[in-house]
Amino acid sequence: MSDLSSLTIAEARDGLRAGSFTATELTAACLARIEAADALGAFVHKTPEIALEQAAAADARIQGGAENPMCGVPIGIKDLFCTQGVPSQAASRILEGFRPEYESTVTTRLWQAGAVMLGKLNMDEFAMGSSTETSVYGNAVNPWRRKDDATPLTPGGSSGGSAAAVAADLCLAATGTDTGGSIRQPAALTGITGLKPTYGRCSRWGIVAFASSLDQAGPMTKTVRDAAIMLGVMAGFDPKDSTSADRAVPDFEAALTGDIRGKTIGIPREYRIDGTPAEIEKLWNDGAAMLRDAGAKIVDISLPHTKYALPAYYVIAPAEASSNLARYDGVRFGHRAKLAQGDGITEMYEKTRAEGFGAEVQRRIMIGTYVLSAGFYDAYYNRARRVRTLIKRDFDLAFEAGVDAILTPATPSAAFGLGEMADADPVQMYLNDVFTVTVNLAGLPGVSVPAGLDAQGLPLGLQLIGRPWEEADLLNIAHSLETAAAFTARPTDWWI
Repeated sequence: MSDLSSLTIAEARDGLRAGSFTATELTAACLARIEAADALGAFVHKTPEIALEQAAAADARIQGGAENPMCGVPIGIKDLFCTQGVPSQAASRILEGFRPEYESTVTTRLWQAGAVMLGKLNMDEFAMGSSTETSVYGNAVNPWRRKDDATPLTPGGSSGGSAAAVAADLCLAATGTDTGGSIRQPAALTGITGLKPTYGRCSRWGIVAFASSLDQAGPMTKTVRDAAIMLGVMAGFDPKDSTSADRAVPDFEAALTGDIRGKTIGIPREYRIDGTPAEIEKLWNDGAAMLRDAGAKIVDISLPHTKYALPAYYVIAPAEASSNLARYDGVRFGHRAKLAQGDGITEMYEKTRAEGFGAEVQRRIMIGTYVLSAGFYDAYYNRARRVRTLIKRDFDLAFEAGVDAILTPATPSAAFGLGEMADADPVQMYLNDVFTVTVNLAGLPGVSVPAGLDAQGLPLGLQLIGRPWEEADLLNIAHSLETAAAFTARPTDWWI
């Protein structure tokens, strides 16, 4: 039964309903694989007792004729999601010991559907990073390696633990969050599918906030079909989240016909950036050819304000983070610094935050506080907000002109080595988000699909950007691309 962990959600659903195996057997196979994979640093809080209890309940539901496709499916949960009674630290020392008395809306929906929680997954601290190297738990490691090279590679970030766990078959799927590419970038670097839904499609309630106008939860899965199945459970209106959209949730899986004849796919010229590796350019061109062969019309489009997206993002996101993270002060929950005699509340705040926040989080809090300060609010923050409006208008005009989806690379490179960027200018790390941040600034859905390997045998992904609220159509186009690319490569189990 050890190969059960390699199943997709769709395959597990069919096998469970047919009685080929039980949810308990499927869960046990995943738990055994997790125990042998500590070298990957993916799971940071394991919950085998909860998993087996939920699996037994799922078996009873399935015997009673339960129809939900997620029933009995073992998944991992990014440490940003609050899970009742289970440590939820956002990979930060400042939330050490925090066990919520409540459950996030997204995970509540998953448990109500019968999904099984295997544990919490590693991530960049407070989701601030592109390599899962800022975590208090230590690095997550990509299950992929370069040919004849044992150098440990990043799984991307901030949802790096989720990506590594799914790619290594430790779980059948995982939750992620995407603020500037944190689902799509790690998905591309690990050869899996990552979907960032339209802003407001999934509730943010109970998810530790980074940048509230940008954050969005989404599924990280082995296939596009699995992403469609899992999104159908995660999505929906939540009155506890003022940014949650009161819109019907369609049957995303039913939309996967694979027929994209007559669809128009835009290729934005501004995404052709100097210095992009030839392998990424070839993959992009090949992806366009695959969609053309499937019956889509390929057109060049312009998104003229793209060049301002990265600087606008790195003003808006830290500004919102500096506000959101002000609540972590050592008073109500989490870490509190030891105080010297005579220290007052100001010293407690200063020492607690200095000890509790890592270097990258401190950097972004300082940037955010600076751009929101009285003398610079208009020069930076308000200007960035105006740029954001122009970026969204670029996409609106493209869609109004008849474009159904936009095809771009997902990342500017394949996975890089852990520590390779540690001493570099932080801006070099931020450039990993160059193809993804526009989607968050505009609130659009985007999906990363594995489409090929580089010369070193590492996975590369392509990104499709869709119309707002049109995830069903976007997933169908992604399904067509996935079918044409026929990506079946898997990492070797070097960690076992």
